[in-house]
Amino acid sequence: MRRVFGVKKDKDPPPTVQDASDRINKRGDSVEEKINKLDAELAKYKEQIKRTRPGPAQEAVKARAMRVLKQKRMYEGQRDMLYNQTFNLDQVAFAAEGIKDAQQTMSALKTANKELKGMMKTVKIQDIDNLQDEMMDLMDVSNEIQESLGRSYSVPDDVDEEELMGELDALEADMGMETESDGVPSYLQPDKESDLDAELNLPSAPTGHAPGPGSRTNAQTEDELGLPAVPRASLRG
Repeated sequence: MRRVFGVKKDKDPPPTVQDASDRINKRGDSVEEKINKLDAELAKYKEQIKRTRPGPAQEAVKARAMRVLKQKRMYEGQRDMLYNQTFNLDQVAFAAEGIKDAQQTMSALKTANKELKGMMKTVKIQDIDNLQDEMMDLMDVSNEIQESLGRSYSVPDDVDEEELMGELDALEADMGMETESDGVPSYLQPDKESDLDAELNLPSAPTGHAPGPGSRTNAQTEDELGLPAVPRASLRG
């Protein structure tokens, strides 16, 4: 049967957008090479026209240049048409890539949606609110404990704040009066000798010489006969 009907051949896969674009780009490059050759040929004819005198020879050169110029125009039209096709294929390829990216994005979003749903089942907003309330209560208790531990034992609770403010104002006034004299506080100024003596209330130092033995005997009392008087305590003994 195969000899009679033959074997069905496998069809070639259809060309992709990239394959078609590469093929058209090759054709465009070929046409561009032909245009460059015609440009070089036209440059030669221009030089010949400049060097020849007006007449049949110059007209012949102009005719050949016109023929080359027509070919160039034709190739340029083909090149532009191929470039337009390439541009269209590039737009299609860009759109196809965008669709593929959108498909991948949708697939990733679906996967993430399933994962989020699974995680949300284990997390409840009510549990979070309750946890926050408990944390706030614990912080309040901790602050009360710190305040209680930081309380001072030596300061009474019934202290009059107005009285303390009055004392503070008086202290500031005293400090202001001290700093008025030459800008130096009184406790930093040198002490005066007269003030120090007045505060201590000490007698003044003697200016004469110390008394000798003779003066000491004269200071003692004498009896009727001119002898030193004996103390009464010694007579009783």
